[in-house]
Amino acid sequence: MPADTTERLLRGLYSAVLVVLAPITVYHLIWRGFRQSAYLLRWDERYGIYRTPPLTAPVWVHAVSVGEVNAAAPLINALLARDPARRLLVTTITPTGSERVCALWGDRVEHVYLPYDLSGAVRRFLRHFRPQIGLIVETELWPNLLFCCRDAGVPTVIVNARLSARSLRGYRVLRPLVARALRTVRRVATQSADDGKRFVKLGALRDAVIDTGNLKFDITPDEAKIAGLVADFRGHAGARPVWIAASTHPEEEAAVIDIHRRLRTRWPDLLLIWAPRHPERFRSAMQLGVDAGWRVATRALTTWPDAGDGVFVLDTLGELGLFFACADVAFVGGSLQDIGGHNLLEPAAVGTPVVTGPHLQNFTDIAKQLGRADALRIGADADAVHDHIAALLDDTDARRAMAEAGRALVANGRGALARTLALIEPDLPVPDTKTARILRSAPSSN
Repeated sequence: MPADTTERLLRGLYSAVLVVLAPITVYHLIWRGFRQSAYLLRWDERYGIYRTPPLTAPVWVHAVSVGEVNAAAPLINALLARDPARRLLVTTITPTGSERVCALWGDRVEHVYLPYDLSGAVRRFLRHFRPQIGLIVETELWPNLLFCCRDAGVPTVIVNARLSARSLRGYRVLRPLVARALRTVRRVATQSADDGKRFVKLGALRDAVIDTGNLKFDITPDEAKIAGLVADFRGHAGARPVWIAASTHPEEEAAVIDIHRRLRTRWPDLLLIWAPRHPERFRSAMQLGVDAGWRVATRALTTWPDAGDGVFVLDTLGELGLFFACADVAFVGGSLQDIGGHNLLEPAAVGTPVVTGPHLQNFTDIAKQLGRADALRIGADADAVHDHIAALLDDTDARRAMAEAGRALVANGRGALARTLALIEPDLPVPDTKTARILRSAPSSN
């Protein structure tokens, strides 16, 4: 869809507003930097300025933060296996997303921050990396980014796309512009049929929207690694009841403390594994546990909890999926606070019963599937969440049934990866088989 007068007018107004607001981005980075020092680094990337020589990254994947990086991991791994001679470009927006990319793939991929949605910055980004295709994960609908990709001849596909009813309403003001930007996208590969309908309402071409399923189902747990970690954990913590509060937000922290206090009146040796959503809350969670009168251990400082600890703060990145397996019951946060929930499939995949609050608009389809399979319990408020956790801690058979139902649902839901690869295959660059053969035949440096 080429640019027309209306598009140029809308883009001009949008870009003018962004230019006026650009100085605020500096204050935002400084403000976030007080809470997380990594925001004070690599500012040049956020404005499309790169100190390295220009390079060609044939496949570019954008995943805004940790959750999206984890969701995209099966796809990125498959693309690396398909063309091992070439490095992918993976962009994020948050430092935690950056850390996760580096932890998963190291120098096998190129990583930078995606610049702000300023036309000049986006054009510099595209000129520097010259991608042949852009794969945008979930719901990163930046108008200038999509328009500039079209102008540069870079086909884009939104993969694992999701759009909640609330997000759809949130685009009302920008809908005329976003609708036009969406029509530049080659394909929208959605997590569910309902997501697809909402993308069409927002302006995507109906024929471009395809329900491929949720890539999160294709995240396969490393059973051997999990078994080893659980054995080490239990060797230090002992054979006592454990629950995990995962991906919690600030307004949920008081509820977590209250739930743990009430549960420990019934199970005095109960251990809480606590994994706040954002790294800047690690220290606060630790202090809250101490203030409540419990001995607190942390993954970074003590590695493991011992038999006398009441709280174990998981203050590292990338290990939450493993530690779900250490718990008898998992509470997934972002659901008591009106955030929209977080990944419910991670605990289900390792066989841990899942409890959540009522705010699940970001995971409506997954919550429905888990609910129908009797693999999820939803509490209307913190009291109800407490009651669900207590009931499950008291009922081994119920926990076992939920664990089996969750595992089965995840196993049966796989297939989104294969469908997504088939969808994007026509736009992927031809694998560099000659270089791959040379790399395979080269003597090892070890």
